[in-house]
Order: sequence, then C-alpha cells, then structure tokens
Amino acid sequence: MANYLVTGAAGFIGAAVAKKLVEQNHFVATIDNLSTGFKKNIPEGVNFIEGDCADHSVYKKIPDMKYDAIFHIAGQSSGEISFDDPIYDIQTNAESTLLLLKYALNNQCSRFIYASTMSVYGAKSDRPISENDSCVPESFYGVGKLASEHYMRIYKRYGIDSTSMRLFNVYGPGQNMENLRQGMVSIFFSQLANDNKIHVKGSSDRYRDFIYIDDVVSAFLACLTNEESKNKIINIATGVKTTVRELIDLLIKTSGKNVSVKYHGSTQGDVHGIYADNQMMKELLSPAKLTTLCDGLKKMWESSNSL
Repeated sequence: MANYLVTGAAGFIGAAVAKKLVEQNHFVATIDNLSTGFKKNIPEGVNFIEGDCADHSVYKKIPDMKYDAIFHIAGQSSGEISFDDPIYDIQTNAESTLLLLKYALNNQCSRFIYASTMSVYGAKSDRPISENDSCVPESFYGVGKLASEHYMRIYKRYGIDSTSMRLFNVYGPGQNMENLRQGMVSIFFSQLANDNKIHVKGSSDRYRDFIYIDDVVSAFLACLTNEESKNKIINIATGVKTTVRELIDLLIKTSGKNVSVKYHGSTQGDVHGIYADNQMMKELLSPAKLTTLCDGLKKMWESSNSL
C-alpha cells in the first residue's frame, strides 16, 4: 500500500486515476475546488479536501503523511475558456504547480506526475508531432501548462523527478457533458444526445488525435514503475489522425440517430490540426493495444445509455 495525492479527483481524468489507485488498495487524497468537477465523481474511499491548489492555505489541510507520488491533474483545461480570464488560468495551471512542487519538496515526495497538454505545441504542419518539436502555444491555457513544465525542470535540481504527460484529446465515460466549451468529443456527444443536432465551430477537415480514458489512466500509473519515465515529457496519444468529419460520422453511426450537422463560427486559440508521434509512450509506458476510436465511442455511448 502506498500514499498518493491526486489533484482534481472530482474531474474526468483525476477521478479515473484516483479510482484505479483506490482499487489497488492505496491511500488517496485529493484537492479539488469543484469549479468544473462534481463531488459525486470523487471515488469512494478518497480523502477529499475542498479547495484550490493555488491557495497556500489548502496545503495545511492535507493528511499529514509521506506521499509516494503526486499526480497533478487539477486545473482549468480549455483553451477557449482561458481567454475569458487569463489571470485565473495562470493561477490554476501554473501557480498551482509551483505550490505543489514546493509541497512535494517539504513532504520529501520525489515523484511528481503532471497532466500537461498538446496545446503547448501550438500550430503545426500536417505530420506526427514529437516531444522534440518546438512549443509556441496559441492559448493562455497552453502557456500556463508550458510554464509548469519548466518549473518541474528546475525542481529536478532539488530532487523532484517529474513526468509531463502531454495529453492529446482524451474522451470516454465520465466526461463532463454539461461543459460545451471543453472537450471536442464530449461537446459533440452532448449535442447529439440531447438536441439531435451538432454545431461545429470550424471546418470539417480539422483533425485531432483522440485517446480513450482507460489508456490515459494506464499511462499515468505506468509512470510509477518505469524509472526511465522520470524527468521526461511524453505525448499521450494514439498517433492516429482523425478529422472532425470522421469523428462526427462515427458518432452518428454509433448512436444510430438521424442528426443534423451545422458548421459555423470558430474557437479562439484553436489550431487547425494536430496528432502525435507516440513512440516514446510506447517505449517507456508499454501500453497494451490502444482503444480504437470506434470502440471507445461505442463504450461511451453504451455507458451514457446505462445511466
């Protein structure tokens, strides 16, 4: 049994990571301000501290024990929303990381695993993007995440071994269907399920790399046992390029619904397309066969209909 601090366990990815750790009989504590997550999402058995990771006082509320690793997953996670309040975005995505790194140092916790993002890359040409590609973020969200990666690099000098997981488009059961400004799959999925129509902001030939939640959780947990993942930046993705039109066609086929699709408008800070070179993920985190988009959407649809 080990002790873990998982920030953001009321949210989509944090809840999934925390749940798996609890199932493995570990002690898990979480900090979450419930700004985008829901208390009902926090897995049973997780010690919940309501608060903000950017608030100095919240760290006094964490159960007093030595932690084997910190998973920092909490934070505002929409490029579009980051333009509404850039100050809040830098607080939740960068200042929070600095405070958690300081906490890790004081707690003698030498392992720090961070939910970064593909948004750090910015606009790229049509090719698989590797971890060595330049980073020129197009959103305040991407800037904050990239800053956090640099903070972790500096904290390596103090003995904190970090891994930055550059998440591409994560989807699956448990995703927030109420937030229509975050998560391409969940936005379209919610519109289809509730309105029988899909509104796409942008062109149909935009493209992304969609990775299923279970595969993301497996990658996070693999960092705990793989020494070579320490102090690395790793793309967490399938390496498969999927256009918006292909995604929508699959969603409609999966649902069996007669759905109208409208293309209109754009999203601030959005990039036309990006997909990953995931060779490092395959080499370091040894994932099993990754879930195909077809299978993942089917699981997501079946899960939504069973609620």
